[in-house]
Amino acid sequence: MDRYTVEHQTRYAYTAPVSQSWQLARLTPRTLPWQRLISHTLHIEPAPNERREERDSFGNTVTHFGLHGSHRLLRVRMECMVEVGARPFEAAALAAAEPMAWERVRDLVRRDPAHEDHLLAARVCEPTALVPLSEDARLYAAQSFTPGRDWFDAARELTARIHADFDFEPGATTVSTSVDEVFHQRRGVCQDFAHLMLACLRGLNLPARYVSGYLLTEPPPGAPRLLGVDASHAWVAAYSPQHGWVEFDPTNDQIADQRYITLAWGADFADVVPLRGVILGGGDQRMDVEVSVIPIA
Repeated sequence: MDRYTVEHQTRYAYTAPVSQSWQLARLTPRTLPWQRLISHTLHIEPAPNERREERDSFGNTVTHFGLHGSHRLLRVRMECMVEVGARPFEAAALAAAEPMAWERVRDLVRRDPAHEDHLLAARVCEPTALVPLSEDARLYAAQSFTPGRDWFDAARELTARIHADFDFEPGATTVSTSVDEVFHQRRGVCQDFAHLMLACLRGLNLPARYVSGYLLTEPPPGAPRLLGVDASHAWVAAYSPQHGWVEFDPTNDQIADQRYITLAWGADFADVVPLRGVILGGGDQRMDVEVSVIPIA
C-alpha cells in the first residue's frame, strides 16, 4: 500500500458581502477495496451555522453546510491521509485476461439489468447534460471498437488515441465547453478528455463513469516537491462483466494504479464537483484552488 497526505483548499473572495451561503462539498475520498481513508478533516471558514453529511445516489460522501452571517471570504480546506493499493485488475493482468468482444459486454449489460453490477453499469450508459450523444464521438470510437474486437484492447487503444490526438492546454476550455467543441478544436484538459471518452463509449452503448480524484505528480529530477501546485484530476472507469470497473486515463494514456486517489464518481463532472452552492449577495468573486499530494515514505 502507498500512503499519501492530500490537502485541497478552495478559497472564494467576494467584492461585496455575502449574506447567505448554502454549499455542497464532495471532498471526502471514497473507501474502496484498494483504498483506505486513514484520517480526514474538512475545515470551513467562517464556521458554518449548519452542517451535515449524507451519501448521494452514487455513494459519494456529500457535506452540506450553510453560512447565515455576512462574510466576504469563504475558505474550505480538506486534509486527509489515504492508503492506496493495487486495483483488482492492473494493466498486465487485463492484457492477459480471456478476450471478450465489446459487443458481448454491451449485450450482457442490456440483457440482465436486474444484476446489481449490471444495473449500476446501465445507469451510466445514458446521455447527460454534459455528455450528450455525439455522432462525432461515436464514429471516432468505432475506429477502435471494430466488430468482434476484445473490449479491453479496444478501450485501451481509444485511451491512447485520445492522448495522441488531443493537446492538453489549460485555459483552452471552460466548464461549459461541449464535447463536440472539444472534439473539433482538439485541445482541452482532463475533464474534457474524460467527457470525450465517456461520449465515445456511451455512443456504443457501453457503460462508463466519470471519476474525480488526485494523481501523484513527480517534480523534475533534482527539484524539490512544491506544495499547492498539484491539481485535482479526472479519468474514466469503464465496465465489463469480466473485469468489473477498469479505470482509463486518456489525459496521460494510463491505466489507473497506486498513484491515483479516488475522490468521487458519477455520470459526469456535475455529479462530482468538489464545491458548489448558492449565495445571496457577494458581487463579483474570485476563486483560487490549491492541491498538494505528498507521498509518505
